[in-house]
Amino acid sequence: MTRRPFDLQCNGGHGVDFNADGLDAAAVRGACRAIRAAGGGRILATVITDRLDRMEARIARLAALHAADPDVRDVVAGIHVEGPFISPLPGFVGAHPAAHVIAADVAAARRLVEAGDGLVRIVTLAPEHDEGLATVRWLASRGIVVSAGHCDPSLDLLARSVAAGLSAFTHLGNGCPLMLHRHDNVIQRVLATDALRWVMVIADGVHLPPPMLGNVIRRIGVDRTIAVTDATAAAGMGPGRYALAGRDVVVDVGGAAWAEDRSHLVGSTATMNDVRRVLAEEVGLDDATIETIVAVNPARAVGLDG
Repeated sequence: MTRRPFDLQCNGGHGVDFNADGLDAAAVRGACRAIRAAGGGRILATVITDRLDRMEARIARLAALHAADPDVRDVVAGIHVEGPFISPLPGFVGAHPAAHVIAADVAAARRLVEAGDGLVRIVTLAPEHDEGLATVRWLASRGIVVSAGHCDPSLDLLARSVAAGLSAFTHLGNGCPLMLHRHDNVIQRVLATDALRWVMVIADGVHLPPPMLGNVIRRIGVDRTIAVTDATAAAGMGPGRYALAGRDVVVDVGGAAWAEDRSHLVGSTATMNDVRRVLAEEVGLDDATIETIVAVNPARAVGLDG
C-alpha cells in the first residue's frame, strides 16, 4: 500500500502563507485541500524566525485552526519551528531576518512549544548558539525532534550535539553561504556524522542541483534521507509576487522563489508532485526509494508512523 507523503517543512502553499498574522480559517482549509490535490499528504506547518511574540501568536493560531477543523487536521500533523535560534551570520541566516535571530534559550523555547499545544514536532536551531546545549537537551527530553540548520558547528560540536539529543539536520546544502571552504565546511561535516539519524534535503531541483542531490542521498543512505518541499505560499501557483512572514517573495518564470534583490532563494514553489518528479526523472530513483524518503522516513522521524 502506498503511504501518504509527509512533508516536514512546509511554510505554506497555493497562495496561503502559514507565517501570516491572523490566518484565515477558510484560506488554510483551502490550502490544505490543495496540498492534497497536488500530491501531498501530511505536513508540518513551518513557522520561521520573527519576533518571539509574533512567532508565538502564529504557532498558537495554527494550533487553534488544527483543533477546530477536520480538513486542517487531516493535513497538518504538527508544526516545525525553524528559528529563531539560528546563526545570524550572512549566508547561514539565509532568508530569515537577522534582526530577529536570538541565541537559543530554554525559556524562549518553552514559550514557542507551549504556544503549539502539543503540536510542535521539530525545532531547527544552530548548536553553536546554544550554550551548553541546554536547549537541545530540553527539547529532546520532551520528545521534540531537534534539528541543526542555518548553522556552522564544528565536527566535534555536531558529535556532542547528537549525544545531547540532536537527531536531524535541516535542508543540507542550503542555509549556508554560496561560497564555502572546499574541504572544511558544514556540508562535509554533516556527511561525516553518521550518528545523525535524519538528514533533510529540499528536493525541488532548484535548491540542490540534481547531481548533488543524488550524491547526498547516496552518501547519507536512503534509510536516513528525508525529502521536503520547503514550500511557500507560491507553491502550486506561478510567476509573480508572494509573501513569507510579511516579506516579498518573487517567483521567476523558471519557478524559483527569490528575495526581491535576487541575493538568495526564499523557500520553494514545489508541490509534492514536483518533488516526486525531480527524484524520479532528474535523480533517477525508483518508486520504492521515493516512497521511503517522502513518506516512510519523515513519519518515523516524528513518531507518527503508526
